[in-house]
Amino acid sequence: VQLQASGGGLVQAGGSLRLSCAASGRTVSMNVMGWFRQAPGKEREWISAITWRGGSARYADAVKDRFTISRDNAKNTVYLQMNSLKPEDTAVYSCAAGTRTWYGGNYTYDYWGQGTLVTVSS
Repeated sequence: VQLQASGGGLVQAGGSLRLSCAASGRTVSMNVMGWFRQAPGKEREWISAITWRGGSARYADAVKDRFTISRDNAKNTVYLQMNSLKPEDTAVYSCAAGTRTWYGGNYTYDYWGQGTLVTVSS
């Protein structure tokens, strides 16, 4: 499975961006897709995840009620709609895919895409 993230850019605080993650290859094996971010000098942080078939989604507290994850199975693409962006949302955002069943707790991803930079100015 290959993952290609896109949609990053520069936005003012309070603005919105939509990130996309297009999957190719053996996509039939995917069960879960997730978004992560890594800010300068910080560890990678899990943001959100969605099950590929059922569409069940979860969010980190830091982005809940501001970010929405969705997927388009026909296009093998997962989206992250980011609203009410804050300067602290500035980071490189990456997508990941996993083949294991997700039971709601910690999850191990198998495939990672390259990141896309999101910069939120104050």
